[in-house]
Amino acid sequence: MPELSEKEMLEKLRGFDTPSITNIVATYPKNPLCLGLYEPWRQKWYTNQSVRCLFPELPARIGYAVTVVFALPNPNYQRWSLIDLFEIIASAKKPPILVIKQDFPPEILPKVGLAGGQFTAALTACGVVGVVTDGPTRDIDEIRPLEMQYLTTE
Repeated sequence: MPELSEKEMLEKLRGFDTPSITNIVATYPKNPLCLGLYEPWRQKWYTNQSVRCLFPELPARIGYAVTVVFALPNPNYQRWSLIDLFEIIASAKKPPILVIKQDFPPEILPKVGLAGGQFTAALTACGVVGVVTDGPTRDIDEIRPLEMQYLTTE
C-alpha cells in the first residue's frame, strides 16, 4: 500500500468519528502513541458529558492541535499575549485546532466564556478550523455564521 501524504491522511481520517480513532489508538499499549485508555474513568484523558459539540450540523473537523492554558494572572509566571497565541497558530501545521484548558477556580470557570464572537473571528482569520475547550463559550449567534466547530461545556 503506498504511503499517504499528510493531506490524504487527514482526508481519510475525516471519514471516521473520534471515538473510533481513539479506540484504535488506545488498543496498542506497546506503541509509544498509545493513550493508555484502559481505565478512562481513572485517567486524565477521560471526557465526561459536560463537553458537547456546539454545532453538530457542521461537518467533521480534523487538524493539528495547538494547545493553550488560560488562567488568572500569576506574578510567578510570565504571561503570553493574545498576539503571541495568534503568531503560534500562524506558525503551526495546517489546519490548526485550538485546544484550550481554562485553569480557573471552580466558582469562576462557568462564568469565563473566553471563546466568543470576536475571539472566534480572529481564530478564523488565523485559519483555525475548530476549538476544544473545557469551559463555556458565548456569542453563539456571532460564532455560528463563521462555521467554526466547537467542543465546549455549557
